[in-house]
Amino acid sequence: MGARTVSISMASRTLSKKKISVGKRLSFSDIALFLSQAISIEISEEVLHRVIASKAYLDAVSAKEIIYGVNTGFGPLARTYIHPSKQRELQYNLIRSHAVGQGSPLDQHYVRVMLLLRLHTLAQGFSGVSPEILYGLQNFIEKGIVPVVFEHGSVGASGDLVQLAHIALALIGEGEVFMEGKRVQTSVALKKYKLKPVILSGRDGLALINGTSAMTAISAINIIEGEQLTSLSVTAAALLLEITGANIEIIHPFISQMRPHRGQSEAAKMINNLLKGSRLIKNKKQHVLPETGSEDTSPLGNVVQEIYSLRCAPQILGPVMDTLASAKEIVETEMNSVTDNPVISSKYGILHSGNFHGDYVALEMDKLKIAITKLSLLLERQINFLCNPRLNGILPPFVTAGTPGLDLGLQGLQFVATSTAAENQTLSMPMSIHTISTNNDNQDIVSMGTNAALMTSRVILNTYQIQAILFVAIVQAIDLLAIQGVLGKGTRHMYDTMRDLFSSFKKDYPRLYKDIANFTTALKKIAL
Repeated sequence: MGARTVSISMASRTLSKKKISVGKRLSFSDIALFLSQAISIEISEEVLHRVIASKAYLDAVSAKEIIYGVNTGFGPLARTYIHPSKQRELQYNLIRSHAVGQGSPLDQHYVRVMLLLRLHTLAQGFSGVSPEILYGLQNFIEKGIVPVVFEHGSVGASGDLVQLAHIALALIGEGEVFMEGKRVQTSVALKKYKLKPVILSGRDGLALINGTSAMTAISAINIIEGEQLTSLSVTAAALLLEITGANIEIIHPFISQMRPHRGQSEAAKMINNLLKGSRLIKNKKQHVLPETGSEDTSPLGNVVQEIYSLRCAPQILGPVMDTLASAKEIVETEMNSVTDNPVISSKYGILHSGNFHGDYVALEMDKLKIAITKLSLLLERQINFLCNPRLNGILPPFVTAGTPGLDLGLQGLQFVATSTAAENQTLSMPMSIHTISTNNDNQDIVSMGTNAALMTSRVILNTYQIQAILFVAIVQAIDLLAIQGVLGKGTRHMYDTMRDLFSSFKKDYPRLYKDIANFTTALKKIAL
């Protein structure tokens, strides 16, 4: 998928760092904090003790027994015994042979979270790694060294081998990294910060790449962005109800009681709260019977109920919110799981298993991208409602504040919204069902979890673009109707925020595409 590269400059960040402890439990609050500011990483004495004990246990057992990935080859080559004199070389060969990703570099925020999640997994003490591996990951995080990791390569079984191999490649001093916004050879970054490459031993190489940390990191960010996007969409729905004077019965609490899904109830409640103090809405519209005549039917002066993109907003937003909640629970469990193979336990021994298989994440991301695509279709139809005077009955064509016909307003932007929503529909084909046997049929059923997460990321970005166009239409409509002063408290705050980010315009102008792009980026950062 198209990559979004975000340069990260640690020098511009605050010197007062907050701390995240690895090897215990990570929450989405930790991830949000990690993304928002510079963080110090705590590796406690308890964690260090566990890691050292796990490493010692693995070394002792592998000196006497065959252990996959320590004294054997990998995948279908696992029947090959590797002599102790070649076992260290084996770990380096694994990294170098798998660091072959293609496509564009991933967003650096994704990679930073990958570093954190891999460190957290290894710090739980069930992977048999050297403590130096933990310190290497810690240094990269705290110094702002971000390995160059590519979008194409993972099938999501045996974990995210290719993407995580690029992280491991940087740890051993090879490959490329981003440092202070520049793409440089890893050796340059290590020299600048007076760091040494980590030295692999045992199963260090395999432990670094054998897990779901890449797909899980991308998924975690998807969920954070998806929650913000959905909250914005709830606000847009509230503003549309005010613009049109729509039937407020649609968010009556009794309606939600009759269909008590958590998301629908929450969406209706949020809209009600936003509309508090509004002078544009009433608790219930009264529809007076027409005068009787000889005709069988008589025209009504206004509609009894609105089109679905307004009336059914809680019923559409609710499932999206519930899907996000489900994905959040699953992904947080995955964040705190040991997805290595084999799992090293002094109590139960060396357990060969398949915790690296990414179907939990893949299925949640497939469901999430379908839900977000449905959200994008709602937003696109709401744009169409505002742009079409035959539907709204109160606004000029394409919400133009200029001279209709001479000025085209949002006509071009509506094309963008429609085409982008159509792309989402195609991207929403579930990725998890596209299992293709690979690795000489050793990996005969795979998850495609990282592909699913990346495609979900693209759907979310697309939907932010559609959301930006809808908000432009909304604030233009509010200005045209001159109703700013009678909006609800919450909706007025959002109107003011949007107007601070995007200026009103009457005449068509050539910088609109740039302003929309900047507005889209700003929407992700609005405090709701």
